[in-house]
Amino acid sequence: MKPNWPRQVPSSPTIASPPDVRRDSPRLALIVLTAIGTAGFIDRIVMNVLVEPLKREFGLSDTQIGLLTGLAFAVLNVTLGIAVARLAERQRRLSLIALGTLLWSLATALCGAVTSWPALLLARVAVGVGEAVGLPANQSVIADYTPPHRRASAMSVLLLAPPLGAFIGAAGGAWVAGHWGWRWAFVAAALPGFVLAAAAWLFVAEPPRGRHDAADDGTVPPLGAVVARFWQLPSARHLVAGSTVASMVGFGLNAFFAAMLARRFGFSLIEAGLAAGVVASLPASLSVLTGGWLADRLGKTRPAAYALVPGLSLIAAAPLYALAMTRGSSTPLLVLVGLAALLQYTYLGCTYGTLQNLMSSRMRATASALLNAVYSLVGAGIGPLLLGAASDALLARGLSSGGALSLAMAGFSLVYLWAGAHYLLAARHIGPDLAATRAAP
Repeated sequence: MKPNWPRQVPSSPTIASPPDVRRDSPRLALIVLTAIGTAGFIDRIVMNVLVEPLKREFGLSDTQIGLLTGLAFAVLNVTLGIAVARLAERQRRLSLIALGTLLWSLATALCGAVTSWPALLLARVAVGVGEAVGLPANQSVIADYTPPHRRASAMSVLLLAPPLGAFIGAAGGAWVAGHWGWRWAFVAAALPGFVLAAAAWLFVAEPPRGRHDAADDGTVPPLGAVVARFWQLPSARHLVAGSTVASMVGFGLNAFFAAMLARRFGFSLIEAGLAAGVVASLPASLSVLTGGWLADRLGKTRPAAYALVPGLSLIAAAPLYALAMTRGSSTPLLVLVGLAALLQYTYLGCTYGTLQNLMSSRMRATASALLNAVYSLVGAGIGPLLLGAASDALLARGLSSGGALSLAMAGFSLVYLWAGAHYLLAARHIGPDLAATRAAP
């Protein structure tokens, strides 16, 4: 008999799991998320430089343009953004950011394929839906990567997205539209989002919740608790009110700036887009960075600086912008608008950084979504619509198209004074409110 030797079963080759290339790097996270925010703002702002060709294509009034550049974007962004933020308090935030970036990029590309005004309106609604999925968690991620005393500066870098996006969207969108038509401008605006969605998914690690704050026990406060935190803290109330009014003015002015240059001074599409990008957007980048840096520097010993810096800046910006709109030639107008832009946007990093510090770690995505919802509805939604309606009303009284728009913009810019007043009121309460939040997060 043959011996019954145990059979040797060939061992299966070991399959190595793919390496995890996601990096726990604050710098990488800030770069990628700032780029994503910039891409989102490009997709939003490119519409502004296409006002004149879209008016010719579809026969639109300024009120309809205001609806297209504002309220259409905000209509679903408001409610969906809050719902996604509640999910972001529990789930991996970078996955939602990547998905949302992909969705809004697809919707922007679709804007270039529409053949009617209602279809374009629906495509803009879809862009707002994508941003509602992709953007609410950005600030929460950066807040968890950054210690409290550096958050205003970090938020200022993150919030370079609006001015950088405005510059690229205005100058780049106008250039593409001038050479290949407005449809290709939408397609070009959509392309960076596809690459950045993959980068967020593949390379950025999810930071631990509350890494630099009180210990996170995993409990997600209800939505009502986040709203109550906003309402119970006087500084938060005034910061939200002031920043909402400022965003309404800023979105309205930016929506029609290129169109004003074309109507009043005969700028071509490319010239108006380049001027809007360089004069209004690049100084705004310095405004955002300087505001956050100065507030963090002064805020170490005087927390009121987080509201005083933006408040005084907005009050100074209002008369500068109004004076610019009344100039009879383009050169002094552009110079004054550039000076105003150095002051207009200091509120962004200061506001978001301070509000993140006033929230616990599991409130931050929801707080950002609530703030973005207000900005979308009142700022991006109502601002351009009000300014467009004011321009149409002045046009009906016999003013020229360019004159009516300029006068409407001059009056609208003075509303910055109202925003600045809220920041001065907030300055009286920020110190005690921050201390109370740290004591009972």
